[in-house]
Amino acid sequence: MASESEVRKYIAYWFQLGKKVLIRNGSEALLPPSVIAGDRYSSEFEDCWQKIISPDSGDCYLQGTNETISQLLTPAWEISPCARCAMPVVFQQSGMPPESCPCDDLANWPDTENPQPRSPVSNQLQLSGIRDRLKRSSGE
Repeated sequence: MASESEVRKYIAYWFQLGKKVLIRNGSEALLPPSVIAGDRYSSEFEDCWQKIISPDSGDCYLQGTNETISQLLTPAWEISPCARCAMPVVFQQSGMPPESCPCDDLANWPDTENPQPRSPVSNQLQLSGIRDRLKRSSGE
């Protein structure tokens, strides 16, 4: 089952590649100008997420997919890396994998020359982890 945090991450990754989320049955498109702000998601992303999960928004889809976001939040769906590009894709737990990845219509993807989409990272936690590994390796 895809948790809400996994679905948020899925949307955040695709937003970073310029994919939009269509809300109100396709009459409005969402794409925040920024997705990550340091160690958390940006306020623009959070505003979009609130619109996406709002019942007032009707059916919401990631551009290039057929599954609604509300469907993805049910136990029938899972999120795994695409075999072609390693981006997150959705599939039914007891069904066939998707016909295509949302990357299918991105002309220059996968792009190994540029940074890949990512989740927010706490610099403090990362640096603390490096410090701790260095301490262990030096025998302190």
